[in-house]
Amino acid sequence: MKILYSHRIQSHDGQGVHLEALVAALRAAGHEVLVVGPAAYEKAGLGGESRLIGLLRRWLPAFAFELLEFAYTIPAYRKLAAAAERFRPDALYERYNLFFLAGAWLARRRRLPFLVEVNAPLAEERATHGNLRLRRLARWTENYVWRRADRVLPVTEVLAGHVAAGGVARERIVVIPNGIDLAEFPAAAAARQSGPETATLTLGFVGFVREWHGLDAVVRAIAAWQGPPALVLKVVGEGPARPGLEKLAAELGIAARVVFTGLATREEIPGHVAGFDVALQPASVAYASPLKVFEYMAAGRAIIAPDQPNLREVLRHEETALLFDPADKKAMWAAVARLVTDPALRARLGGAARAEIIARDRTWAGNARRVAALFDALRMV
Repeated sequence: MKILYSHRIQSHDGQGVHLEALVAALRAAGHEVLVVGPAAYEKAGLGGESRLIGLLRRWLPAFAFELLEFAYTIPAYRKLAAAAERFRPDALYERYNLFFLAGAWLARRRRLPFLVEVNAPLAEERATHGNLRLRRLARWTENYVWRRADRVLPVTEVLAGHVAAGGVARERIVVIPNGIDLAEFPAAAAARQSGPETATLTLGFVGFVREWHGLDAVVRAIAAWQGPPALVLKVVGEGPARPGLEKLAAELGIAARVVFTGLATREEIPGHVAGFDVALQPASVAYASPLKVFEYMAAGRAIIAPDQPNLREVLRHEETALLFDPADKKAMWAAVARLVTDPALRARLGGAARAEIIARDRTWAGNARRVAALFDALRMV
């Protein structure tokens, strides 16, 4: 099958991992995939964005930048249409972005089966956290794209509720969570577990570090921990909360026990996660499918995460993770204390988490098969 993949991603971050992993899996399954997106994506560094986009975002009034986003649909459509003319695709797959109508227009014009992957309700998200000004236009464009897709693919059931509220019939919504490439997380590394004789255990976190993740509470708890064992926090990633966490660790006298690796490439992540004894998901957006959770599971790590609906779609308390009440400020650390003193529990939870990935085929290859099957069914209609 020839699949045209449309996106508007600017940065090589978690979005880029999702895009590139799914495309690679589709190609490995024998499909031809042509990816069409901003030229800036190919040039952007890890975690960065186009310098021009950054300047426009900084200096333009919010409404003017949003109008530019909307206007970008025109050149994006022309680029996508030219690619379709050359490539002659059988189907169109799009990673949804706000104010972006190019895929919906092209699918209608060329009568292509059209799948739209949704990772967040962006109109709501940006209205709440991003100073969104053109709210009516944002909601209209969001609903326009979702309603014109043959199938909408949210990454969680929670997010599926947002899509349904936008006017999409439930039978046209298919939940496909994030995935993982098991080849990047070999079984031998996943089987490594620290024993009771280990003097130091590593609590690990992967991702963009924000204040709401609550890692400051982890730093304070490590400082107060009497042990044994001794505890180290390893943060794989960058973010605006890093300076404050480093300052806090220094003030508490544990700077040597709070380690930041900085940005890590996709190839480096498995090695870092393999060194965790306890993997932390301290907080999560209510509708997200956190990529780090799948990495932790594939690596066979013992996971601690908040007990909320989107994470219960993937994790089971006492079976594949310890889930804590996010409303109880002491609950996460109680789970940490339990795990660091119980190596058998760490091994059981980590082994079960990896087995769950395999049993439910939570892999990019599995997602590629699901996408291809949806396209095949649509092409037969």
